[in-house]
Amino acid sequence: MELKKKIITMAKDAQEASRELALASAKLKNKALVSMAKSLKANKSFILSQNRKDIANAHKKGMRGSLIDRLMLNDKRLNEMSRSLMQVAALKDYVGETIKSWRRPNGLLISKVRVPIGVIAIIYEARPNVTSDCIGLCLKSSNSVILKGGSEALNSNIAIYKVLKNAARRFKIPLNAINLIDTADRKAIDILLKLNNYIDLVIPRGGESLIRSVAAKSKIPVVKHYKGICHTYVDKYADMDTALNVSFNAKVQRPSVCNAMETLLVHRDIAKRFLPGMAKRFIAAGVELRGCEKTRKIIKGIKKATNKDWITEYLDLILSIKVVDSLDDAINHINTFGSKHSDAIITENKNNASEFLKRIDSAAVFVNASTRFTDGYQFGLGAEIGISTEKLHARGPMALEELSTYKYAITGDGQIRQ
Repeated sequence: MELKKKIITMAKDAQEASRELALASAKLKNKALVSMAKSLKANKSFILSQNRKDIANAHKKGMRGSLIDRLMLNDKRLNEMSRSLMQVAALKDYVGETIKSWRRPNGLLISKVRVPIGVIAIIYEARPNVTSDCIGLCLKSSNSVILKGGSEALNSNIAIYKVLKNAARRFKIPLNAINLIDTADRKAIDILLKLNNYIDLVIPRGGESLIRSVAAKSKIPVVKHYKGICHTYVDKYADMDTALNVSFNAKVQRPSVCNAMETLLVHRDIAKRFLPGMAKRFIAAGVELRGCEKTRKIIKGIKKATNKDWITEYLDLILSIKVVDSLDDAINHINTFGSKHSDAIITENKNNASEFLKRIDSAAVFVNASTRFTDGYQFGLGAEIGISTEKLHARGPMALEELSTYKYAITGDGQIRQ
């Protein structure tokens, strides 16, 4: 009961704070964000010491390397977190923007005005940088935030939360606008998801099981993506060096994240020329390859890919490979087995590139570039609060604009409806 009471009080207070934060000026919010960015660097030793506790616990529990990589903080990642907050501060403030306005024949002036969503709950797993990104984006967009991170990153999350909240305090940002549930108790999520009287939106960030669980239990609207089954299709008109470099980056640069490539599709006309060199690079990097029959005739000794592989998000150094007969076959495979997240074509043929862009039904579609770029920071959005594969309200990296809704403001001079 004590935990339930604590979370309900937090949600109520967050709702009150959101109304106050909606009135905060862009100048005030930006000053707070700059201070928060500097505080991350100033408190680097404290944050990294707390992160080391989480890393030690992860090793004791036998977590696999790719998950520990998601959990780990270092100087580079802390600097990226700081830069992200600085970039958010420099971005346009959408709150109060008039999207459009028009005057009716009866003289009514109708304006469509962008406003904050209100209170956003974010439920996430191993990546502590999410704590910083979400606090920054919610503050800039004038939304209160309630964070519930995974138990594996609890010490890191609490440390980042304390540093950022203390920095915001100096600028009279409503204290209850920034909240973190500092318990590993999973019951906290069940309590949170029932508070539709106070919370306006839930964003889960993590594995498919977490997202499906949140979506099934929540009484609050949920923006989500279930999987990141991302593809790279190497067309018969591909430049070989581009194909090698982009495919390698998409799989190996950071395999534990949702925009990493999970399936490589290769046109049959260039498969014998492309796959041996590509396989050599992947194997040298420790990637386990699984292929269709045509692939296995070219790359000897690899595992056979099953139908399950085409729908598996590995989040690890594992890759499924399929040789396809045509552009149509590649597009059909992606639209059938993909998760509508991020997919790429490598080609020098403009018509094939255009066809791919038009027909692939995913949130982000690339030509001659790595799927790893599906990211709010990389898109120039400052940071992201999540990636949506939904089609309503938000799609792709969710940043400031997607953290707003709108209302109609109507001005008249005594009109009545006849």
